[in-house]
Amino acid sequence: MRYAVLVTGPAGAGKSTFSNALMTHLAASKRTAHLVNLDPAAAPDSFEYAPSIDIKDLISVEDTMSELNYGPNGGLIYCFEYLLQNMDWLEEHIGEYENDYLIIDCPGQIELYTHHPFLPSLVRNLSRLGMRTSAVYLLESQFMEDKYKFFSGVLSAMSAMVNLEIPWINIMSKMDLVLPNTEEPAVGARNGMRTQRNIARYLDPDPLLLVAPRGRGDEADPVNPRFHALNQAIVQLIEDHPLVSFLPLDLTNPDSIETILSHIDYTMQYGEDEEPREPHDLDEGDFADMD
Repeated sequence: MRYAVLVTGPAGAGKSTFSNALMTHLAASKRTAHLVNLDPAAAPDSFEYAPSIDIKDLISVEDTMSELNYGPNGGLIYCFEYLLQNMDWLEEHIGEYENDYLIIDCPGQIELYTHHPFLPSLVRNLSRLGMRTSAVYLLESQFMEDKYKFFSGVLSAMSAMVNLEIPWINIMSKMDLVLPNTEEPAVGARNGMRTQRNIARYLDPDPLLLVAPRGRGDEADPVNPRFHALNQAIVQLIEDHPLVSFLPLDLTNPDSIETILSHIDYTMQYGEDEEPREPHDLDEGDFADMD
């Protein structure tokens, strides 16, 4: 059996960093993985590990922009459409990997995950090649500084999950940037950088955060009544379809990536000859004060 993990999410979420860390962890665990670059605009120095398969060997945004006079977004879409027309190239490069992970590092254009048909078409082609496929969607912890920005990220993750229709794990990345437990936010933190005291309401999104007053104490900023109905509709949507929750990713903690890997293994039942495995629970000491 062959396995593919799509590493998705908006620009700056840490997809390449996570892919590199996952490669390192799998190597340390004596497991074989192969990095696949699907970003035709990726800089060569963004990879700690040389990709085993690189879309830029087939086509690149730079070539498309130069030869067809496309802009960056148009060039990106053209590259993906070209790949879909040349799936025999990808099939040849995938080869005969068995019981290995293909870690597919995807670009950061959010429309590719929410409504463009490219990734669903790619998933169907991977399934045709006999690959079990799952996806991780990274959202960086900085989104928790502003609850409206955060719920925009939640809705994007929900849209991507519906669009791709494959086993799915949402990850809150860069958790090492979250402040330790404090009663007050750090001076200068916009809206109060979320601390470990209340982070559980973000890892398992509490839609009531969206309709709560913005700010603290006498400085609370009530919700603009023009957006009250919209916010209430979003709250109802999230309550009726509780699809999105996040696993915390802190790359300074080796147990964090092991926990995420165990969830990925579980979604794809890695190792068909093994008994089904439950994902590792978070260590009791991790974010113990999330309440």
